[in-house]
Amino acid sequence: MSINVYIVRHGETYFNFLHRFQGWSDAPLTPKGIEHGLNAGKRLANIHFDGAYSSDLTRAIHTARYILKNNTAESPEEPTQLFDFREQFFGSFEGINGETVTTTLTAFKDTPFETYTNLITIYGMADAMDTIRQADPYHFAEDDEQWWTRVSRGFNDIRFRHKDGDNVLIVSHGTTIRGIAEKFGRHDFASEPVKNGAVMQLELDPHDAKIVRFNDDTTVF
Repeated sequence: MSINVYIVRHGETYFNFLHRFQGWSDAPLTPKGIEHGLNAGKRLANIHFDGAYSSDLTRAIHTARYILKNNTAESPEEPTQLFDFREQFFGSFEGINGETVTTTLTAFKDTPFETYTNLITIYGMADAMDTIRQADPYHFAEDDEQWWTRVSRGFNDIRFRHKDGDNVLIVSHGTTIRGIAEKFGRHDFASEPVKNGAVMQLELDPHDAKIVRFNDDTTVF
């Protein structure tokens, strides 16, 4: 037995639309982003969630509310906010255009790459996070160890709050979801950009997790 965790990426924000690194910055959802939340809610409408959570950033909170608005299975009406499921903190790169950030990061690697996803594919998620920290002139950005210490604490919190067989909703963020996928053994998933409103389903065990599905924006559960 295990806890069934459904992790959803928040809906599109204006920073997403403008291709800017977002991290702990808090751009609002676009109209399309609101639809991402409502559509995820329709796909998850028949699941009774024993707990509903979001990161404490506005885009995740609002997306969780839109998901729960469409739930028909007596789930919580309001998400509990958990800091630990925030996005990676990008430090000095917050709000910067993605192409500009990628160009900066190439100076720190030997193998050339054209996009942030290429960086992850070639070097892995942990190395990508560490490179962002290294390239940040103020060293504000989280590295892999800092990020995973926080997120793994969040999973332990979920384990403490819930029992085997519970269904849990968490609304989180793209880089965090990719990082979780890699930590649980799926570098191939981590190399795939996460779609707004897409679901990663986990079977969360006491010390590990199995990924059941990833980046799913079509299944009606």
